[in-house]
Amino acid sequence: MTRSKVKLALISNDASRKNTFRKRNKGLLKKVNELSTLCGVPACAIIYSPYTTNPDVWPSNAGVHSVISEFRALPVLDQQKKMLDQEAFIRQRIAKASEQLERE
Repeated sequence: MTRSKVKLALISNDASRKNTFRKRNKGLLKKVNELSTLCGVPACAIIYSPYTTNPDVWPSNAGVHSVISEFRALPVLDQQKKMLDQEAFIRQRIAKASEQLERE
């Protein structure tokens, strides 16, 4: 049985919104854990919540600091090599689609 498409809109009921946030937050942290474990890449997650004063961090504060310090230790070119904003991502996709169209 397939899941129905979720309508993206603000959940008006506060209790329902908080419960949905809690479930999705848990699922997101689980996915980061799986990505890190299965692919063997250093990963971390910092999730700020309107319901708590402190952010949720995965795997731990020390783990987050080690991942960030490892990233900052890379040369600037390596740091920016894979970093894209939405505009640059769309340009890259358009260029790739144009190349594919020319080949065909």
